[in-house]
Amino acid sequence: MSNRGGPLWVGIDLGTQSVKVTIVDDDGTVQGAANRPLTGGKGGRERRRRHEQQPGDWIAATRAACSEAVAELDRIGPESNGGHAPKDIRGVATCSTSGTIAVTDADGRFTSPALMYDDARAAGLEAEVTAAAPRLWQSLGYRVQPSWALSKLLWLQRNGRLGIGTRVAHQTDVVSEAMVGHPVATDWSSALKSGYDLIDQRWPAEAFAALGIDTDVLPEVVVPGDELGRSCADWERETGIPTGTPVRAGMTDGCAAQLGAGALGVGDWHSVLGTTLVLKGVSPTLVRDTTGAVYSHRSPDGSNWLPGGASSIGAGALSMLLPGADLSALAEHSAEDWTTAAALPVAYPLLGRGERFPFVRPDAAGFVIVNGAEREFTAEVDLTPKDRLAAVFAGVACTERLCFETLAGAGAPLTGRLTTSGGGSRSQSWVRLRANTLGRPIALPRSAEAALGMAILAAWGVDRSDAGQAGGPVADFGSPSLVEVARQMSRVEQVIDPDAGGIAMMTEYYDSFIGRLREKGWIEDGVLA
Repeated sequence: MSNRGGPLWVGIDLGTQSVKVTIVDDDGTVQGAANRPLTGGKGGRERRRRHEQQPGDWIAATRAACSEAVAELDRIGPESNGGHAPKDIRGVATCSTSGTIAVTDADGRFTSPALMYDDARAAGLEAEVTAAAPRLWQSLGYRVQPSWALSKLLWLQRNGRLGIGTRVAHQTDVVSEAMVGHPVATDWSSALKSGYDLIDQRWPAEAFAALGIDTDVLPEVVVPGDELGRSCADWERETGIPTGTPVRAGMTDGCAAQLGAGALGVGDWHSVLGTTLVLKGVSPTLVRDTTGAVYSHRSPDGSNWLPGGASSIGAGALSMLLPGADLSALAEHSAEDWTTAAALPVAYPLLGRGERFPFVRPDAAGFVIVNGAEREFTAEVDLTPKDRLAAVFAGVACTERLCFETLAGAGAPLTGRLTTSGGGSRSQSWVRLRANTLGRPIALPRSAEAALGMAILAAWGVDRSDAGQAGGPVADFGSPSLVEVARQMSRVEQVIDPDAGGIAMMTEYYDSFIGRLREKGWIEDGVLA
């Protein structure tokens, strides 16, 4: 049960399509929530290369969503919501897409639209970035990619966008600055793709000097959960969040979802199956992968590393293959026919071109085997609705297994609990198929929303000496670890176990799947663990 009138924590998730705000108590029970849509453009002559949004839209949407979520506390009333009221809010933290940046002038005005996480206008410059400090990137265990913020910084520099007095802000920084009313530091999670050295915890000045980028344009970097400042009176008037509320440094959205799932013990993994597939786990040591498929964030408490990767495949293929279909009904009906490996078309359900995890192949394109022949993976492929669904379900499940084998090969521990979230996790049939493919149980958290993860971070990061200034007592966690806070606020709702028959069927299917990838030259015999 929630503590009557106890503290509340606000988590904000700045996504691509929307801003989500969640207000929870110290048991993780949602007391208020709201979201607002975001729009942005992939347009012009380089439609496929450019993806922009207006930073001002992030602020406006966050302001509106916060206002609605706080108003829900007042609307429900303390008699119905455990005694909670807006005055009980003790902290707020924000997550955002990884690699998204904006630039301001000396007066704090945005000089252009923000470059989103998948903006590829800097394609080709990543080679120069790598050549500027090859030993650094090797020591950090990753390869800089075209869409990373550091590649975009070089593009901005080459195109005269980083002048005297300009300042770079990550997506989460923009909203935090609006809350406190002045520029703020960034967190080391958001700074990773901008080139921040997570081992020595500094901006590598020598690498930036070789690229001709002045480090004065970059923000100070702090630990996720550190206080950035206190919310200002203007923000209270616009949202209802009390003036003086501590605003905490956040993380990227993938790390936030990991916190929301409570997947923070060594060997724990969280798999987000949304439009694409993202895996995040916990390792006591830095996981290095020279192929560029895997990279590691650092845990907010600094004790562990958070390796993972993001595939380009996922549930997004379903909207292309089965537009307007009742996927839940189709899945439950189709699962009755999935009794042999032959009933599942071998497929790699990739939309567009290029894969980044579990292998890096810019030339990769989706395929499906129909009547023994390989066909391009498009909406026009000659498959029944059941087979279309099966191709995506099985193809994603096998890619997920290959991701885990790639991680194991890089030295990541896989011995802990596996949780999952995202739109794809709502299908019991799909989760069961994935459990059989992986040969291990999959836990479904009560909530693994990135916004919840940020509420957890805000609760863990609270400074008890600030209790009086923040408006009252803070949560009585008794100096807990981040793992303890996350496990307290995030609960497992259901566990789906594999079964022997399903494991045998998917093992046979996986052998065919892997064989096809080897034939195409996408993986080699020695790649897998």
